[in-house]
This record gives sequence, C-alpha cells and structure tokens, in this order.
Amino acid sequence: MIFPLEQLIKFKDNIYEITCAASRRAFQLSMVKDPVIEANDDKVVSVAAEQLFDKSVTYSIEN
Repeated sequence: MIFPLEQLIKFKDNIYEITCAASRRAFQLSMVKDPVIEANDDKVVSVAAEQLFDKSVTYSIEN
C-alpha cells in the first residue's frame, strides 16, 4: 500500500487499524467504480488512504 508519507508521519493512532481501513475502503471504491478514480486514473489505495487521513471517510472497529 502507498500512503501519503507526510500524513503517515503525523498519524498518532494505530497504524494497523488505518491500514486495514484503507484496504477495505479501496475495495469499496473499486467495487462501485468510484468516479474519482475513473476520472483521474488514480491508484485506489492512495485515494482510500487520503480519504481516511483527511477524515472525509471515517472508520470504526466492530467487535
């Protein structure tokens, strides 16, 4: 996975959690053929990680 380096350095929470969340979000984006990815030809994982880091998408842990 490729994460934005500056945001990864500043991230103070659990890296494993955000990695799992980014993986799941990337899967969601690829399954619905998100227009952001289609229009910009961006990498799905990079878009997912960016959404999580800028908090435009949130995640929670389910037990």
